[in-house]
Parts: sequence; structure tokens; C-alpha cells
Amino acid sequence: MEVRIDHSWRQALGEEFGKDYFIALTEFVKNEYKNTAVYPAPKNIFRAFDLTPFDKVKVVILGQDPYHGAGQANGLCFAVGERVALPPSLQNIYKELESDVGEHDRTVLKTGDLERWAKQGVLLLNATLTVRAGAAGSHQGKGWEELTDAAIAALSREREQVVFVLWGNYAKQKGAHIDRSKHLVIESPHPSPFSAHSGFFGSKPFSKTNDYLKKTGHTPIEWL
Repeated sequence: MEVRIDHSWRQALGEEFGKDYFIALTEFVKNEYKNTAVYPAPKNIFRAFDLTPFDKVKVVILGQDPYHGAGQANGLCFAVGERVALPPSLQNIYKELESDVGEHDRTVLKTGDLERWAKQGVLLLNATLTVRAGAAGSHQGKGWEELTDAAIAALSREREQVVFVLWGNYAKQKGAHIDRSKHLVIESPHPSPFSAHSGFFGSKPFSKTNDYLKKTGHTPIEWL
């Protein structure tokens, strides 16, 4: 697996690519793509990093795995490709967005790509960057988590006033790498249908994020 990643992230994570875990991960992922169906497409594995350079990150939204259905995963957590039906979690994210932000352009809520967020500085990062088709969690524990932990730790250490949005217990565990004295951490239950009504709905993560960005002198995100 050739690591094609934005130069700012290559600099921030450069040491990781030479470590034993990443070399083993590379061999595992290469063999998986060679022998079975794996998502996302290889060109999109590092898409979140490429669309949101290290020094441009304002917000981090953490996911767990890429979607494992055909045509869904596109390298951005919770997002799907154009003209792909919105998964339940993304539908709930959009419901909360409508409720939280108010007036909106409803056409935006019909596309699930989320590239527009990424280009504004929202790092849409899954903890695990690949998955076998039809097998949720199949690439967990292979090394991706170490790389994404390193990314979060680098942002926490080298940047200031970043908003980290942690939905669900898995994302909250990743939050152990965040210095909360210089960053804002927003936590709530996961937006999946199993937990959205337990505190995700009504949590107002989008307006809370923009309030903090404005308060700290940063341009808010145009969510809609």
C-alpha cells in the first residue's frame, strides 16, 4: 500500500509510516484488496486527510469503521458517495442539523458526501480506514487505530482551539488523547437509530461548534 497522503499529514505522522505496526498493516491491507472486496476504493483510504490538511483542521468528527455496503464508503466518516441512499446514522445527523441550525437549504440534506464540510476544515476521521465488504469491524485491531490515535494526539499537541466531536462510547475512548485544556470536546450518544434518542437528538453539536469557533476568532463552519 503506497501511502499517498497530504504533505502536511505526512509531516505530522511521518514516523508512523516506518513503524512495525504500519508495515504489518500495509501487508494485511494489500492482501485484503487483492483477495476480497474491500471498502473504500484504494484512492479514498486517506481522503479525510487529503481534503483537510493538518494545519487547516478546525473540527474533528470521529467515526468507527467505513460503511461495508457496496458503493457507500468514500473515505469520510458517516458520509456516502453521491446518489447513494443516506444511511440511518447520517439521516439522524441531518435531522439534528436541521433542528440545531434552523433555516437551511434542503437540497444539501439530500447528498451524503460531506466533502463540503471537509474542505472547510472538518476532519471526518474513522478510527479504522478500511473494511471487508459485508463484514463490519473486520479490519479493526490491525493497526489503523494506532495511526488514527497518532493523528488525534498530533492535533491535540501541536494545534490549539480545535473542536473534537465524539459521538458514542468508541469515539469517547479515542478522546483520551485530547488535551481538554486547549481544545473543546463535545460528547453525546451515537447518532445510530439504537442510541440517537438517548441524547444525540437535542445535543446541538453544530451550533456549539460554531459558537466556540467564533469565540476563539475562527470562521464558523457552513454546515448547510
